[in-house]
Order: sequence, then C-alpha cells, then structure tokens
Amino acid sequence: MTHPNTGSTLSDFSETLVAGVRFQPSGKVYHFDASEVEDLRPGDFALVETVRGAQLGEVVTVRPPRRGEDVRTLKPIKRRAAGRELALRQWWQKREEEALELARQEADRLGLPIKVVVAEYTLDGKRLTLLYGSEERHYDVSELGRRLQRELKSRVELLKIGPRDQAKLMGGCGACGGPRCCSHFLPEFTSISIKMAKKQGVSLHPSAITGMCDRLRCCLHYEYDQYVDALRDLPRRKRRVKTPYGEGTVIDLVPLKHAVIVSIEDRRVELSVEEVEPLSR
Repeated sequence: MTHPNTGSTLSDFSETLVAGVRFQPSGKVYHFDASEVEDLRPGDFALVETVRGAQLGEVVTVRPPRRGEDVRTLKPIKRRAAGRELALRQWWQKREEEALELARQEADRLGLPIKVVVAEYTLDGKRLTLLYGSEERHYDVSELGRRLQRELKSRVELLKIGPRDQAKLMGGCGACGGPRCCSHFLPEFTSISIKMAKKQGVSLHPSAITGMCDRLRCCLHYEYDQYVDALRDLPRRKRRVKTPYGEGTVIDLVPLKHAVIVSIEDRRVELSVEEVEPLSR
C-alpha cells in the first residue's frame, strides 16, 4: 500500500526516523533521515553532510515522520560520532578561536567597518566560514578573505548576517537583564511588528520595545495570541458601559485578567468582563 502524500509504502514510512540536528547551541534545527543509525537518541552527536561539508551536530529530537512530510528529500545521517571525531571537533573549535581573532585583526588593518562574530571550521578543516555583521548595506570583503586563506591554508567563506543573528551569536544579557532569549532558547526568529506592542498596551518608546539588536524584541510575540483572544471579549476604550456601580466609561483594558478599568463619576474601578454591559450607542 502506498502513502498518498509521499509515494512511499506504508511499511517504509513506519520504519523511517527523522532526527533534528543543530550545530550551534540554541541554533536552528535541521532534519535528517536517521533510519540507518541504530538506537540514535537526543544528546548524541552525529556525522552529517551539509552544503559546507562534513559536520558534527547534536541530535535534539528523534521521531517518526509527520503526516505529509516528504522524507525522501532528507539527507541521511552517516553515523553516530566516534570518540576520535568528537576530539577532532574540540581541536577545530580551538582553531576557530584563533581564526576569529586573526580575522578581527585583519579587518581592523584593512579598515573594514565590520564585526566578525563567529568562525566555523568543517570537520576536516578544509573550509572555514566566518559570519560578520555590518551597518553598511554592501561592502567588499574579498581582500580580507584572500588574506585569511593565505594565512590559514583553508578555503574561507565570509557571510554577512543581520543584527538579530549577530545578537544571538554574541550572547549576553537582554534588555530585561536576563539571558537573551535568542541565545538561550529560540532556535529561529519570528516576524515581529509594532501591532503586537499596540495590542498588548506596551509603550511604543524605543527603549521599551527594542532589544540589544536594535530591532523589535522577540518577547513581543510570546503572549500576543493570548492578548488577541482576550481582547475579543472586552469592550473598547471610551465605550460607555453599565456596571454594578452605575454607568461609566472604559478607560483601560486588562486583557490577561479579562478585566477593564471603568471611570464611574470620580472613581476608577477594575471590573471583570462579566460585570460590565456595553450600552447601545
């Protein structure tokens, strides 16, 4: 019997396992076919082939395919990482620190207005990827790449990243004083808009809604859906309502408490949505 979405037989579908693998802490999770690796578990390190070459990644999930998921497009996990490969990974991580420092020094010598944030070697050391941020829209970094290739004897690729990715990779504390969400637990960024701040009644002053990346804070998305749902049941501001204490005007909303603040004569009263009745206009 053939699965209607993938074209594979149902027996093949049931035997397939999909592994989620990430290459950086709190980084994006990429999916691979783990069917040929016996007893692969979250926390294991696995050898996979990527567009940048062979890399080791940490397995974070192992699951059956989701309905409609085309597993035929997934690259296979080659094998669970051996002790030698884990040691080699640690060795290249030390070289990454040295390469990062060298790249920053050379960028300064060339007067480039960029900040090199991360250096990543492939497992065989033949390829080095450098991620950098810059406020300039376009800037020629080819000379920097040539100098580093001569010095490091590896193929060097320089990739520009946006301010949100730069803040994520640098880590540190967020505007709230705690660890940055993007560095701590967010694998991917979500689109954020000013509308989300307005719906939640957050001050639109830049210091209240922008993160360390100078972009809208990721946390504006966390409770947005709950606010949208709660606001559906609440009367709008300036609406006249009837309450147990008399008629008044809604002057503020408390969405997550399903409550409103009503001005009744010279008093401000917080009432649940069940205690107010909008008056016809």
